[in-house]
Amino acid sequence: MRIGDVARRSGVSARMLRHYDALGLASPSGRTSAGYREYAADDIVRIFHVESLRALGLSLREVGQALDDPSFAPADLVADLTARAEQRIARERELVERLRRVADAGPEDWEQVLGVVALLAGLESDDAGSRQRAALTVADAGVPPDALVRALLSETDENVAGALRWALSRSDADVVPALTEALADADVAVRRRAVLALSAVTGSSEALRTVVADDDPVVRRRATQALADRGDVGVVGPLVDRIVDGVADVDAAEALAALGDPSCADRLGTALRGADGPARRRIAQALGEIGGPAAVELLETLVDDPDEGTSVTAKYLLAQRR
Repeated sequence: MRIGDVARRSGVSARMLRHYDALGLASPSGRTSAGYREYAADDIVRIFHVESLRALGLSLREVGQALDDPSFAPADLVADLTARAEQRIARERELVERLRRVADAGPEDWEQVLGVVALLAGLESDDAGSRQRAALTVADAGVPPDALVRALLSETDENVAGALRWALSRSDADVVPALTEALADADVAVRRRAVLALSAVTGSSEALRTVVADDDPVVRRRATQALADRGDVGVVGPLVDRIVDGVADVDAAEALAALGDPSCADRLGTALRGADGPARRRIAQALGEIGGPAAVELLETLVDDPDEGTSVTAKYLLAQRR
């Protein structure tokens, strides 16, 4: 079969067939009396093998190696091709996300497009100073809030993270859903960043309530403190637990006092049962912080407490009230 016939039947151009021949990938096994290439059936099968391997993403050099080297391992080749494809897909997805972020910014001209692209690049810079400068600029530049959330959740530099939280707090967009989704992340560092950001965003109380019992004590403390600062009496129990456990107990006692809920003293009184000496002293200090008749009454019962430290604390706090 002449080269023109092979090209028509195989879909491989005559020019490419000549290139395959020059490289030794798929050469005709014969020539006509006039010197034209003449392909046999086995030659055409070889051409289809070359095309099949190229379709998998192999270079022509790799195609030749795969077809001619008996020691060539197909499994290794497939694994390498898979890794390459995954990297290519990741790059394409990253490009799509970047384009979406630019589109979400609603640019009206190319100058705005370039400005948004520059700021997004700044947020992804390896230099913390560049990221911080970008974060301090994005609030007024129309950068999509989802891009800010993504940057914040991956930010390890506290100064940059603070700038990003500031930018989010100034955003008119609803960033609560994206931050709420991050509260379920398996990475505790991401959850900590998300709860801290939610603490500074309005309309996030419902999301914060979902993590007051989180496995991580830092997440629990931040969520509880933020809700207490908003006057949510539903966190009285967790605040009392912090006092008993000695986890930022001074802040917890001050939060209970600020809440001013009548149940605070009762909850502390219940916590006294079975509490050890150090916990009893912290509870006594918290009772002195919240004040009120019920708290004073409990302090009076602690004057004769078997734990000397608790007794001394109760006497001192009562004396301060006289």
